[in-house]
Amino acid sequence: MLQNSLLPGVRLFASEVSVLFRRWRTWAMLAALAAVPVLIGLAVRFSPKGPPTGRGPAFLDQITHNGLFVGVVGLVVCTPLFLPLTVGVVAGDTIAGEASLGTLRYLLVAPAGRLRLLVIKYLASAVFCVSAALAVVLGGVLTGLALFPVGRATLLSGDTIGPGEAFGRLLLMGGFATVSLLGLAAIGLFASTMTTVPVGAMAATVVLAVVSQVLDALDQLDWLHPWLLSDHWLDLADLLRQPISWSSFGANALLQAAYVAFFGALAYGRFSTKDILA
Repeated sequence: MLQNSLLPGVRLFASEVSVLFRRWRTWAMLAALAAVPVLIGLAVRFSPKGPPTGRGPAFLDQITHNGLFVGVVGLVVCTPLFLPLTVGVVAGDTIAGEASLGTLRYLLVAPAGRLRLLVIKYLASAVFCVSAALAVVLGGVLTGLALFPVGRATLLSGDTIGPGEAFGRLLLMGGFATVSLLGLAAIGLFASTMTTVPVGAMAATVVLAVVSQVLDALDQLDWLHPWLLSDHWLDLADLLRQPISWSSFGANALLQAAYVAFFGALAYGRFSTKDILA
């Protein structure tokens, strides 16, 4: 009985993910994210000024010693803007895109219901969050392997670890970045229920991410920082300590879960009462 009730939802989720990854736009965004660490690696490798000397993004001067740091720098660079931008595009299109195409009411004819449709749309956005972070990591790893030596990596604590463990730490950082995007995806879902114009929902989601980071940079608003969506985004560097500092990972996960619950509830409240005309 339970299997029969879950089967339509699983099929709809598989269909949603399939549609998402059949779009050229999705692959173009993933390719653009993967290109960021590639460009960083090429710039460092062929710079006429020689190796970095401490200026630029965090860990940039470590790239020439260990190619895996290309992926680390890629995540540090992409987390504040590029990753939120792509997630905002995908999440903002979830409901508004269907409404603008006139396909939303046909989706609701199925026995899935509005709540299940919202959950499936959000889960598809979460899959993209994973894919986006993984694109940056893989672009960085492949570039690092091609252009730089890969050996023991020096952590923030001064300890050194082997290449295998360093790659594992990089994957954990990708997981941290993925978790950081889940709250933003919920905001995009809510914004998408508020309009039939996908671009408006996309823009609102990205602007909120930028505003959160601007507020997070103001020392005068330090009382507000723990509540901001982006407060822990760059704490992924804590995964490069020995032993790993899990406190920031847990705090970030808890904060993102709160955003998912709050904006998920708002999205359901809006969508459950929305008059679907097209």
